[in-house]
Amino acid sequence: MTNTVPRILIVGGGYAGFYTAWHFEKRSRRGEADVTIVDPLPYMTYQPFLPEVAAGAIEPRHAVVALRRHLKRTTVVTAKVTKIDHANKVATITPAEGEPWQQEYDQIVVTAGAVSRTFPIPGIADNAIGLKTIEEAVAVRDRLMSNFDRASVLPAGPERERLLTVVVVGGGFAGIEVFAELRSLASALLKDYPQLSFDETHFHLIEAMGRIMPEVSLKTSEWVLKDLAKRGAFVHLDTQLQSAVDGIVQLSTGETIPTDLIVWTAGVMANPTVVRGGDLPVEERGRIRTRPDLRVGTDDEIVEGAWAAGDVSAVPDLSGGGVGGFCVPNAQHAVRQGKLLAKNVLAVVRGEEPKNYFHKNLGAVAGLGLYNGVFQSGNIALKGLIAWFAHRGYHGMAMPSWERKIRVVWGWINNFFLGRDIVSLEAVQTPRAVFEEFAARPKPPQPAAVEESKPAAEKAEPEKVAAAG
Repeated sequence: MTNTVPRILIVGGGYAGFYTAWHFEKRSRRGEADVTIVDPLPYMTYQPFLPEVAAGAIEPRHAVVALRRHLKRTTVVTAKVTKIDHANKVATITPAEGEPWQQEYDQIVVTAGAVSRTFPIPGIADNAIGLKTIEEAVAVRDRLMSNFDRASVLPAGPERERLLTVVVVGGGFAGIEVFAELRSLASALLKDYPQLSFDETHFHLIEAMGRIMPEVSLKTSEWVLKDLAKRGAFVHLDTQLQSAVDGIVQLSTGETIPTDLIVWTAGVMANPTVVRGGDLPVEERGRIRTRPDLRVGTDDEIVEGAWAAGDVSAVPDLSGGGVGGFCVPNAQHAVRQGKLLAKNVLAVVRGEEPKNYFHKNLGAVAGLGLYNGVFQSGNIALKGLIAWFAHRGYHGMAMPSWERKIRVVWGWINNFFLGRDIVSLEAVQTPRAVFEEFAARPKPPQPAAVEESKPAAEKAEPEKVAAAG
């Protein structure tokens, strides 16, 4: 008997992919479709929380959503999709262990997200840390806290200040948020390190453009610059990073900044593994060409059975507010596109017509450290404490599932009464180091005694000499 249940393959378990699967389960009948989601990680990362994770304000595990816990009727595969042969409706799935296999599908949903976009600047690939994953945010937090520990036992001087210097590259929302959060964390840490002074901590943000945070008004962005300056953080506008070899940051202005922590937030690009490893149409910026109804294709041509959403896709912004006519790559669009994708894929499965995606940007909100933030919606701008509450309120509610919301909010309440947890767990990156240092090992085999190693004939030679005497 032939299986007539539609097979739906979701490539990527980020915002768009998770919300597609999650809402498809809510809207579909049991057995109406066979849904599989493939991602190298078994969880979705709520990226707006990464700056707060880096600053120790949110427990890392609370900023991710376990796919298997919340997707009860979806098959979760922890692997990569390395090739899409849509002409034959077959995808190549490559796990971390074992051999790749071919998986057939009827409908494919590409939501593979984006990765950090870097440039061939000497030293960046070797020394910088991105801010796209929970692991990167944790590494940033642990590095800063460990550097305070290391600096506290050094004499005052260049090496101590190098450890207490942070450089962030990129003045968009992610860069400004992590920059401000880390400045706030460093200021809070000083009370526990009486050996160190505020003047020894140095924070620099490098932005090639003439302004920061293009998502907000120029007036609001200028307020942020002034606020950062008051807190001892320096923003270098119209400045390019030319080198970061051995942690020595060289700027186009001629300035040199020795540092042990470089955070790269200067742009993203569509996941190249998925985009380049398939036959779906791609536009000039490397994103999958997507129609307003989230089907792959153009106004004149539809690629049947293929859908895309989120940062990997070029979705027309029908509200007129998008850059170049397309939706900007942010969580606000990815979440809403994922919800519509669930409706549209289900509509096609049921023989109905999909609907176009339309969403007018609600505004932008950013946290700038503890009790400080900025909010912009149209001509309305909020700053300081009230914007910080707006930031936490919005993202607290936007976090998917009540289970995750409660964990995050409960963590915030604990921090309010107990303060930040300042323990660095950088050693988890080398978990066997202590065990290996003290582990008992078998002794190397000892060479046999010289006498025992001689042939029998040689041993008998002295006896012959004695007898002859």
